[in-house]
Amino acid sequence: MKYVDGFVAAVPAANKEVYRKHAADAVHLFKEFGATRVVECWGDDVPDGKLTDFRRAVQAQEGEVVVFSWIEYPSKEVRDAANKRMHTDPRMQTMGEQMPFDAKRMIFGGFMSIVDE
Repeated sequence: MKYVDGFVAAVPAANKEVYRKHAADAVHLFKEFGATRVVECWGDDVPDGKLTDFRRAVQAQEGEVVVFSWIEYPSKEVRDAANKRMHTDPRMQTMGEQMPFDAKRMIFGGFMSIVDE
């Protein structure tokens, strides 16, 4: 069954193109490690909630845009192996040193598909 890693981050609006290029460069590595699909979405209609919302979840500040992303894998086992490779691959380490946003405020998690139409 398909496995998905999901991510939400706050990215300075001024870094949109830098972020897009950073994400596009990472796609090749994710796919090399076993990902079947990588999707990066730039916030366009992200409303404030009454109790919680995407902006609060990542402590988005003035001038930052919420980014919602996911990476699909054929299984959790493939995802776990990919994560091990990501943590040891020097190319990923170099990319990690050049993040165009504050990665400490990014939220993420792994999810098993239960409906996939």
